[in-house]
Amino acid sequence: MLRIITQRAEAQAELRRICDRTHDDQVLHKEATVREVLQAVKRQGDRSLLHYTAEFDGQSLKPEDLRVSGSELDAAYQQVSKELLDAIILAKQNIEAFHRQRVPKSWVQFGDDEVVLGKRYTPVDRAGLYVPGGRAAYPSTVLMNAIPAQVAGVPRIVICTPPGPEKTVNPAVLVAAQEAGIEEIYRVGGAQAIAALAYGTETIPKVDVITGPGNIYVTLAKKQVFGTVGIDSLAGPSEVLIIADSQGNPAHIATDLLAQAEHDPLAAAILITTDAQIARKVVAQVEDQLIDHPRRTLTEKAIAHYGVVIVVDSLQIAAELSNEFAPEHLELEVSDPWDLLESIRHAGAIFLGNSTPEAVGDYLAGPNHTLPTSGSARYASALGVETFMKHSSLIQYSPKALQKVAGAIDVLTKAEGLPSHGDSVRKRVQDGL
Repeated sequence: MLRIITQRAEAQAELRRICDRTHDDQVLHKEATVREVLQAVKRQGDRSLLHYTAEFDGQSLKPEDLRVSGSELDAAYQQVSKELLDAIILAKQNIEAFHRQRVPKSWVQFGDDEVVLGKRYTPVDRAGLYVPGGRAAYPSTVLMNAIPAQVAGVPRIVICTPPGPEKTVNPAVLVAAQEAGIEEIYRVGGAQAIAALAYGTETIPKVDVITGPGNIYVTLAKKQVFGTVGIDSLAGPSEVLIIADSQGNPAHIATDLLAQAEHDPLAAAILITTDAQIARKVVAQVEDQLIDHPRRTLTEKAIAHYGVVIVVDSLQIAAELSNEFAPEHLELEVSDPWDLLESIRHAGAIFLGNSTPEAVGDYLAGPNHTLPTSGSARYASALGVETFMKHSSLIQYSPKALQKVAGAIDVLTKAEGLPSHGDSVRKRVQDGL
């Protein structure tokens, strides 16, 4: 099932193939479909939302069905266990505490000659959060997107999520949303939901920023509306890369690989180890744990196509291969993870030590689980408070300060052939302002 690779060149080629797994010819066809959906919703609003919800989700809605009602929100609390509610509240507290440490601070600096420079951070007016449905319900995704937006101070936050059977929305999702302070929730998913958030409809407001993961259609829709609105990232299928030495536990490593693979048939599960015996034991453990796995079919597909075990001569080589791949999730299951961390340059989230599985970060440690994928950790970061804020530069010059730099500005404006730029400074200096 899991292949074992021992040659570095072959390993590099395989990691490149896995990283590029969503760049296929089918994407072109899907892009055309998404473009059609976006334009239809932009032109026809709610009418198109209802049409595509019936076509893609098999749910026949009326305009008044789009927004989840107050009675549904209230009823959701009766449909979740006390244990689940307690877990949601604990996760919320940890995520909020972490993100409150990340709020950018406005600042002003007073320099010589009464020059004042600074930055002023303000939240966007409206944020739209996409919460996927389909194969599973994701209350954790609600918390990870909603809480940073709340901490940023966004005045209006709305959620779009696909309707389930009988037009329902998973009660755990509704409870998580309310615990995060959001009650404006719409039962619409897919590219049509992204279109509604980007352009607005009769029912759903136009927002300034759209965040949250989804399937390939959601991702392509976010890509196409970027520029009309801001987005968090173009999240691809999920991935984990585990680096393990001889101290790694094969059963635990196998479980962590399967925990990633069970997300999606395109999910990637990669182990790089310095111990050939660990490699063989992990392969055996994966096969054993798959026997009675509730999501065996899709998990097996992911493992077969995008799972690999790579045996290397040193942890340094393992780190180099990991940096080339730039994984969304990186687990360092080694005897001294903090030492190895010094060699890691690119990863969305890093889990240190044998007692820190990725699931801790997925649910309630505090750091965000909306992370860069498909190699984008080379230049991108996790979703955070900053995603929902922007900054304005502050500049104030006194007459004396302007006079001091007038000559340099004049030279630069002449070099660029922009005479009125130069005049705007020169006239003020000449007038003695």
